[in-house]
Amino acid sequence: MVNALKSPWKITNYLHMRFITPYALFLTAIKRIKVGPDARFWGLPIIQKTHGSQISIGHTARFRSTKRSNPLVPYHPVVLSTRNSNAKIIIGNNFSITGGSIIAETSITIGDYVTVGANCRIMDTDFHPIDAEHRRLHPNDAKTVPIVIQDNVFIGTDSLILKGVTIGAGSVIGAGSVVRSSIPPNVIAAGNPAVVIRSLNHAN
Repeated sequence: MVNALKSPWKITNYLHMRFITPYALFLTAIKRIKVGPDARFWGLPIIQKTHGSQISIGHTARFRSTKRSNPLVPYHPVVLSTRNSNAKIIIGNNFSITGGSIIAETSITIGDYVTVGANCRIMDTDFHPIDAEHRRLHPNDAKTVPIVIQDNVFIGTDSLILKGVTIGAGSVIGAGSVVRSSIPPNVIAAGNPAVVIRSLNHAN
C-alpha cells in the first residue's frame, strides 16, 4: 500500500487492467484465440485474425496497449495479425509486450519468458514484392519466412524483427535494432543490421 501511495498512477493502471481484462478475454474467445490463465490487458489489442488461422497465447501474458500503461508510451495498441488462413502466431508462457505489432503471413513462434519492449515490430513477411514489375502485377505476393524467438529473450524498445530470423534462447536485442539474420543463444546483439556485441555469462 505504501508503494502504491508513492506511485499513485499504478493504482489507476491496476484498476483499468482489472476492468478491461474480462472484456479483452471475451473478445479473444469470440475470435477463437486460445489464451492461458492469468492474462492481463491494459487496453484492448487490435486483432486481425484471418478465418482458419491460429493465434495461441500461453499463461501469464501481459499486453500493454494504452499510453498510460508504460512510461515508454506505446504509439498504438498491441497488434496481432494473421494475414491468411494458414498463418499462425504461437506465444508461450509469461510473455509481455507494450504496443508494437506481431504480423504473421506464415508462422511466428515465441517461447516462454519473452519480453518485447515498447513499439517493436515482428513480421515474417516483406508485405510487397521487391521487384517493381512483380509488385505492380502481384502487389501482395511478398516473400515470407517463419520467425522463431526462443525462451528468455528480451527485445529492446523500437526494434524490428524481420522474416526468417531465429533469436536464440537467453539473448538480448538492443533498443532500436533491425534484426535481419538469426542471432545465437545467450548474446547481446544490437544495431542496424543487428550484430553480436558480446556473449552473456550466466555464471555471474
